[in-house]
Order: sequence, then C-alpha cells, then structure tokens
Amino acid sequence: MTDEITWRSATDLARAVRAGELSPDEVATAAVDRVEQVNPGLNAIVAFDREQVLRDARELTAAVSRGDELGPLHGVPFTIKDLTAVAGLPTTFGMVPLKDNIADTDAVVVRRLREAGGLFLGKTNTPESGYYGGTDNHLFGPTHNPWKRGHTAGGSSGGAAAAVAAGLGPLAEGSDGAGSVRIPAALCGVVGLKPTTGVIPQTILAGRYYTWAYHGPITRTVADNALMLDVLAGPDTADPLTIERPERSYTEAVRGDIRGLRVAFSPDLGLGCHVDPEVLAVCREVLPVLEHLGATVTEATPGWGAVSEAMWHGIWVPGFASEHDLLDWESLHGEVDENLIELMREGERLTGVDVGRAEVTRGAMWDTWTRFMDDYDVLVSPTLCSASFELERFAPEWLDGTSLREQLLDWLLTYPYNMLNNPAVTLPAGFTADGRPVGLQVAARHRQDALVLRVAGCVEQARPWADRRPSL
Repeated sequence: MTDEITWRSATDLARAVRAGELSPDEVATAAVDRVEQVNPGLNAIVAFDREQVLRDARELTAAVSRGDELGPLHGVPFTIKDLTAVAGLPTTFGMVPLKDNIADTDAVVVRRLREAGGLFLGKTNTPESGYYGGTDNHLFGPTHNPWKRGHTAGGSSGGAAAAVAAGLGPLAEGSDGAGSVRIPAALCGVVGLKPTTGVIPQTILAGRYYTWAYHGPITRTVADNALMLDVLAGPDTADPLTIERPERSYTEAVRGDIRGLRVAFSPDLGLGCHVDPEVLAVCREVLPVLEHLGATVTEATPGWGAVSEAMWHGIWVPGFASEHDLLDWESLHGEVDENLIELMREGERLTGVDVGRAEVTRGAMWDTWTRFMDDYDVLVSPTLCSASFELERFAPEWLDGTSLREQLLDWLLTYPYNMLNNPAVTLPAGFTADGRPVGLQVAARHRQDALVLRVAGCVEQARPWADRRPSL
C-alpha cells in the first residue's frame, strides 16, 4: 500500500483526497515510511522531521473532515531545495559555515505550496551555494542517482530530482541559474521546467534584479509540472521582475495536440561542445514521435556560436560575486569546495569591461534567437552532453584538464536559456544501454511555458515513462 501511494502522481493524489478515497494522514504515513526506507542510501532529503510531517497531515485531514474548501494540492507531499527559505529550518546552502542559518519566514514559493494544501516533506540536498551541476557538499555529502548508485544525480537541484525519481514525493521545488532544475531532472529521468523570467517569484538570491535565476517545478509527469506551476505562478512584491500570469490555468493550457507545430532540432545548440553519441542517438529517437504527432521537424541551429565565456563573465561569476561578502572565503579551505573559493577569486579578477563585453554578446544572442524563432515554434535539443557519471567526477571525462569555466559549463545545453530568459523544459527521452536516463530539452519564446509543457505532454502520452521505477 505504501509503494502504491508514494508512486501516484500529485494530480491523482489530490483527486483521491478530494474524493475521500485517501486521507492526508494516509498519504503522509506512506511518504515518511518511504523516506525512512530509501533516503539513507540516496541522501536526497537532508532536513526531515517525521513527526512534524504527520502533525501537519493531521491538520490537513481535519480540514477535509470539516468540509473546508480544499486547495489544488491538498495532502500532496512536496520538498524544498536547501537554497530556499522554510521558516524555522536552516537555509544552509549546503555549507558548513551556514549550518545554523535559520530562516524566519517562508519563501513565496513555500507559502504558495502550503496555501494550496501541500504537505511539506523536507529540504533537499544541493552543492555548496548551488555553484555546479552535481550535488555534493562538506555538510551533507553526496546525493546518489536513483538509477545508478555511485553516479551523480546532477545539480544543483540534485536532491530534489533524486527525491522525485525515487518516489519520495511527487513534487519538488528546484532552482535554476544555468540549468540547475533541468540538469538533475535529465540525469534522473524526470520532468523539470525553467520558466520564463517573472512567471514564478524568485527569492533565491539577494540580487532581486537578476534575470537568470529561477524557481522551477520538478515532477515525474507533465501534468504534475503544470499543476505545480499553476500554484507557483503569479506576481509578488518579493520579486520586482514578476509578471501577471500569462495563463489562467497551465493545467488546461497544456492539453491539446501539436499538429502543425514547427520544430527545430539542434544536436548541440551551436555551442561547439562535444555531445556523447549515445545521448544524441537517444534524443533523435523522439523526433519520429514528434512527426507522428503532426509536427514538422527540421534540423536547424541558432547561429550564436560558442557563448560560454559570455555566460561566465556576464552571469555566473558576477552572480556568485554577490556572495563575496557573505563569508571570509579564504578562511574556509577544507570546509567548502576549492572550486567555489576559486569562483570567488574569479569575481575579484572580473572587470567591468569583461561584463560589458558579455552583455554585448548576450544582446546579440537575443537578436539571433528572435530571428531564428521566426521560422519555428519550439527548439528541441539534448538537455545535456552527457548522461550521469561517477560521483567523484566534477565533469565528464572529456573535460579533464580544462578550465573551471569549461568544466562547469561545457557539458550543458541549458544555460543559453538563462541568458535569454525564455522557458525550457526537460523531459525523459529514454535510457542509455546501461540504464542511465537521457533528457530532451524543449524551448520556446518568452511566456510560452504552456507550449513547451504541451509538447512534453504529447511526447509523454506517446511514450509513457512515469511507470518506470529505479531499483533501489
């Protein structure tokens, strides 16, 4: 019974609670039992209080008994990444020096999930300050990929994606600055959305005017992703860049077909990076499915060229430089990653000219993107250049000996969309011969979050994946 409940989708759980088929107490008991059974070998959830989860569930069950109006997530478990504030719990950023940094309020996304009736299950693991595409830190240790123990779950929302893939809970909040929702979702075989800037209020960083950092939903199904987006979307004064909802209901907007859709497929987004041939082959297997569904697929690549240096100088290094004064980084050798300390040094060396040149490149990217998308509705590509690799590796082996920038960015096909601010979703494309998940990325113009989810949903219906479970 426990497994039956924990593997059910959020959409189905919410329906069952509303229909009286399940109580939030039953859902919570199944979830906490599953966490206690599976999480010790996975290390996805790093803050978990069984008794608090059960107390919260009793309150949600009482609301059902009273006949209260129920929210769209009533009784559905969710997790929050340890870069996002949950009142009364540490927001550690995965760092030893911040292990006692207790949040005094819920972030907007947490408040909205609770107000929708969601059941908070725990906080998920992240690399230190979310700085790279894996999940390991000096405070909590590594998160394992549910499909292949000893392999990376990706990052920086690795704990979030691993928790969903392992059946610990159907909904997880992640955050994405260069792909940190989509990287682990792709490596763990689940769905991860980076929304358009302003769709979900962003409270991850003190820099309120950053256009490249996002909260995003991580789920097993596309319908659950749309449901979670429905709860999270909408303006809030916490984020001055938030916008009015482009869709009244994402759940409704993602329904429908893709007949007549113009799809561009790019093997590498024109970034000039090496893509593992097996990853590319798995992604190509989805193209006939899109054509069968009525879309026209053309191989085409935006001509913006190699832009990782602009990402590095214009977004990644300045973004982390905003944390420069948070700690005395040079005193933390042995307590935080050496690469994170080096990233802070990069911030000290960065010049205004470097940033200005990066902004010029970013502007040219925008012009290229808008011209390119005049001919297409969506741009599809592999999400990453690699499937999962060993936990002890910082990046795929072909990047050994390269610069920190190259090891951080040059196996990702995600970060251009952080530079452009448009929506992009990763969905499961299939598996490598040895059982490692591969993700396919779908991107579209600004505010077309529903469109990318609709494409993903049509592929999901044609090639269902949510019933596949890792052997844990």
